[in-house]
Amino acid sequence: MGQGERYEEFAPPPALRPFIRTLWTYAAPEPSGAVQRIAPDGCPELVIDLAAPYEEQDEDGVFRPQPPVIFAGQMTRPMAIRPVGPVEIVAARFEPDAARDFLDLPLVEATDRRLDLVARLAGFSAPSGDPAGQAAALRDWLEAQRCAGDWRLDPAVRAEVAAAEREEDGPSLSPADRRALQRRFRDRVGVAPRTLRSIFRFRRVFDHATGQDADAASWLEAGLAAGYFDQPQMARDFRRFLGCTATEWAREQAELARQLASQSYKRDGQD
Repeated sequence: MGQGERYEEFAPPPALRPFIRTLWTYAAPEPSGAVQRIAPDGCPELVIDLAAPYEEQDEDGVFRPQPPVIFAGQMTRPMAIRPVGPVEIVAARFEPDAARDFLDLPLVEATDRRLDLVARLAGFSAPSGDPAGQAAALRDWLEAQRCAGDWRLDPAVRAEVAAAEREEDGPSLSPADRRALQRRFRDRVGVAPRTLRSIFRFRRVFDHATGQDADAASWLEAGLAAGYFDQPQMARDFRRFLGCTATEWAREQAELARQLASQSYKRDGQD
């Protein structure tokens, strides 16, 4: 990490565990200002900037300030951001299918978007420089939201998400039941089951490639183990979800982008 840079993850309490995968904090008092490319990981997030919000590149290539509180829906393409001042973040990474009742919108309406939730979190505060205190403040706020909102899960969608993450076949269904499940899946996850499978497959190789000094041969080996047929198929997904090759990403990225990738790799390797 850079000087003063820190990234920490905190497990959610039991009541939130079906909905929240992890709480995390990040700080970089003196960021480089470089553009960072954030890759899809299959999970929507609530992100609160406690210091200077990032700027995000839009479809026209123009960088515009993000709101200080955003809900980041499912991503099917990379997000390019750059810091403009000291960075301090507290965030909650939802399970892929678990933010529907929190957002009170179909998740497909948030796909590849960052929704402004500043008004929703009016009055929220978290102690500066205290990662554990920041995570606790967001935990308490989310627990109050869960109790007030009666969050629920769709068991069939959760089973389909789990099968996609494990690269297993989903349950056998009739064509009509399969179409109905796909509609509910897009409502609760934000993308189609096939797209989520592709994102998870990409992440298994991406995390391998960015978590160590992997050469092209080891990336291909990891790709075949993750379910890719060959190197061209894997390369297409890297271009689709990352916008560049793994080698280019590893050479260019730093700070928050690298921390999110490396922590994901460490967690997956420990499970």
